[in-house]
Amino acid sequence: MTYENDPRFSGITRFEKKIWLASPKMHGEEQKWVDEAIRTNWVSTVGENLNEIERQIAEKVGVKYAVALACGTSALHLATKLAGERLYGQALPNHGTLEGKRVFCSDVTFDASINPVAYEDGEAVFIDTEYDTWNMSPEALEQAFRIYPDVKLVVIAHLYGTPGKMQELRKICDAHGALIVEDAAESLGASYLLDGKWVQTGSIGDYGCVSFNGNKIITGSSGGMFLTDSKEDAEKVRKWSTQSREAAPWYQHEEIGYNYRMSNIVAGVVRGQVPYLTEHIDRKRAIYERYREALSDLPVRMNPWDEEKSIPNFWLSCLIIDEDAMAPSVRGDSDYLYETVPGKSSPHEILDALAAFNIEGRPIWKPMHMQPIYRSHAFITKEGNGRGRSNAYIAGSGIDVGADIFRRGLCLPSDINMTEEQQDVAIDIIHRCFR
Repeated sequence: MTYENDPRFSGITRFEKKIWLASPKMHGEEQKWVDEAIRTNWVSTVGENLNEIERQIAEKVGVKYAVALACGTSALHLATKLAGERLYGQALPNHGTLEGKRVFCSDVTFDASINPVAYEDGEAVFIDTEYDTWNMSPEALEQAFRIYPDVKLVVIAHLYGTPGKMQELRKICDAHGALIVEDAAESLGASYLLDGKWVQTGSIGDYGCVSFNGNKIITGSSGGMFLTDSKEDAEKVRKWSTQSREAAPWYQHEEIGYNYRMSNIVAGVVRGQVPYLTEHIDRKRAIYERYREALSDLPVRMNPWDEEKSIPNFWLSCLIIDEDAMAPSVRGDSDYLYETVPGKSSPHEILDALAAFNIEGRPIWKPMHMQPIYRSHAFITKEGNGRGRSNAYIAGSGIDVGADIFRRGLCLPSDINMTEEQQDVAIDIIHRCFR
């Protein structure tokens, strides 16, 4: 029986035009700056659009320097490489700066946060999540330093636009002399109360990174940015991103370089988006609050945040189903199966029901320690080693917060372009899944 024929969903009409998880919102000014780049023939990786967005984003985030790059992954890679060089010295051309070194990394995140560690020949050690913000657990990070005291680099992501517990995390890193690469790809515009002062995510770590991917809070269709207070670091990243050309009358190279610079055309789109960042955040928050109110009668909770110490950008609204309301479900590496149980539901039942009416949702990011490529890597929870906890002779609860959130959670349609009437249909479908 298809969802359209399921009596639980009678009376709901399938949308002809898809309701997206998160699509771009254009305002018209983007075209102006793109056209200006074309009219003046500045269409490569230099131009006024690039200069202006670097100034604007640095000012917005509260850092001294910003370098516009091809994507958020480029920013994360060069930030990770820079941290490795600062810690361990310049690498040879066929060796990464983190070769033979472990790096502590957020576990519940997109793999773009983590892969740069591998690009630089390092080994990621995954740090479990905590329930309060769905971000890296300070308790688990403390355990990680107990097990691996020589680690000097930590990659921290702010999940779905919600700041992690940066006061605690930074204090732990400082105590162990560890640098922080702060992945703020999803959280541009989010604020955090650090040492009694409100600051923006992307400015809290030693190096910050943001993304302008097509689904982010503001977009250039692609693009990202490296953020720092160090002029020397900004200049190094700018050099690396343009193939590490030296100051010679010919092409001369003393370091490995990359074609990572943002184009002036993409920068034109970003330039037209920046004035609307606050408006986009306000709209995203309204979507979140509408879900929270409308779903309050169900056995679910919205993705949490510390209302005293943080202000998210509410990039994606998510929910997690209460344990006693979870219908039986299982997942393989690329497929899933669930049972329909009256009064209960599961993430994939809700996602399939939404998809049947042309509404996009998404599972929570699958934790990195569960990914096939990283299953041999260490995973640390607040109880210590998170691997091999199924032995009956080992004490402990076997807690795995990230896996639990992945099992019970899902991302809801959070599109700025979605109307309240369209969101009401999504809300109605979610209610009917629990009938």
